[in-house]
Amino acid sequence: MSQLTDEVSAIRAKIEASGLPSDIHARVIDELDEITHLEADITARVHIEQMLRYIDWIVNLPWRQRTKDILDLLKAKEILERNHYGLTQVKDRILEYLAVLKLNRDRWEKESSAKPVSKQGDAITDANLVQALLARRAPILCLVGLVGTGKTTLAKSIAEAMGRRFVRIPFGGMSDALDLRGQSRVRPDAEIGLVLKALRFAGSKNPVILLDEIDRVAEHARGDIMGVLVELLDPEQNIAFTDHYLDYPFDLSEVLFIATANNTTNISTAVLDRLEPIQMPSYTDEEKIKIAKDYVLPNLMRESGLSKENLVVDPAVWPKLVRPLGFDSGIRSLERTMNALCRKVARLLVEGKGTTFTITEETIKNFIEAY
Repeated sequence: MSQLTDEVSAIRAKIEASGLPSDIHARVIDELDEITHLEADITARVHIEQMLRYIDWIVNLPWRQRTKDILDLLKAKEILERNHYGLTQVKDRILEYLAVLKLNRDRWEKESSAKPVSKQGDAITDANLVQALLARRAPILCLVGLVGTGKTTLAKSIAEAMGRRFVRIPFGGMSDALDLRGQSRVRPDAEIGLVLKALRFAGSKNPVILLDEIDRVAEHARGDIMGVLVELLDPEQNIAFTDHYLDYPFDLSEVLFIATANNTTNISTAVLDRLEPIQMPSYTDEEKIKIAKDYVLPNLMRESGLSKENLVVDPAVWPKLVRPLGFDSGIRSLERTMNALCRKVARLLVEGKGTTFTITEETIKNFIEAY
């Protein structure tokens, strides 16, 4: 038995366990039969490899796999407060959304427990239907703010609070709508689109997908990319999103999309109409000091292997630490400064030059190059 025959047999077993829709199941079986017939044809090896790659994508997409939503408002609030300072309006909007999901899920579970019978005689107890109905009512948040204001990390926190997997699709510099929708298999270098790649990476049908920086696509491709976004974000259309490579509709209605943008100027009206913009405010120096003390520095010290005794920052130094190079709307400069500080202390600690280092106005120049 050849290696190809073994591979085909393994794929057949995987197909039977994957729960594919009946029509695409039949398509894959036909492809495998064709591969078996072409096995002896040496000239068809490239074609066989392309067919196997196509089948691999079909089998490994999450057609039925999904995670169960955690709709615990207290836990969600705890996660949001732990990961983000301030942003009260944003957090309230997220908690309101989770509250609506919880009430709807409880109602559907109560109604489905009565097990009403459909015309075909099947009990309507399908939790997947409930998930889909709830997902279509989800608002599509668009976090709008300057760089470093916490848009991406907030999206991760939403996924964590809901118990969903998180995937990011970067739009910065995207120059072709086919990057999202995939390329037809008639092309020898055909690729599946970023949307279905994200779903395979997530391994579930209902992840949180971050559409990052949708305002920063290439100018010449903006119209086409915005057209694909309209389909992705419209619940009437994304229930049957068709990737050119897959050439079969995939249901995206259970995906929670979150978009980010620096501003809305370059986002088409049709896309904006399907989004719920939330403004991410710039941070004041007082807020940055609070974030640095309670969030950034403790995390970086833990990652650097430092304890609270190893690094002490004098309160009078914080205004200089949060603005070493002038005003910055976000906290990325702050994170870089704190990171450099932790690395410097870690090196001094390992070299045996002390066990406790205090950053004061007099010693700051020894730790931060900007001074």
